[in-house]
Amino acid sequence: MGVVTALVRSSFLVNAVYAEAGRGYGLTPQQGQLLCVLMGQPLGMGELGSILGLAKSSLTGLVDRCAQRGLVRREADPSDGRAVRVALTAEGRSLVDAFYADTCRRVEELPSGLTEAERGTLAGLLSRVVRDNKVPAVFLELDEGPVAH
Repeated sequence: MGVVTALVRSSFLVNAVYAEAGRGYGLTPQQGQLLCVLMGQPLGMGELGSILGLAKSSLTGLVDRCAQRGLVRREADPSDGRAVRVALTAEGRSLVDAFYADTCRRVEELPSGLTEAERGTLAGLLSRVVRDNKVPAVFLELDEGPVAH
């Protein structure tokens, strides 16, 4: 299998696992992404749109649906009184913590047929591809902490 086929099939595999995990928590993949992005810190709508690759109207609808479920709230941006930030609520934090842990466990199982050395090589190579292509921090390592903007 060539690199293109392997990467495309891998993305389908990870997306399917992510969607399946989300269904267990009543989350669409987009809602799961939004909540995971907000794990680090509250973010403005512009930042969220850039990270998630969504147009303003799509992002507004996504945030509205999550707010109606009590998972996120809009709050005033302390540095710009005209702007709002989106933050996790306590319920949203609890849900995303469980969803994140479950998703990590499921994805961790995908390369179970590889040795530890092979898993390290895979992680190193994929990390380079992600960094080289400046992929937004949609899903953080537990030790990465808030995303610097």
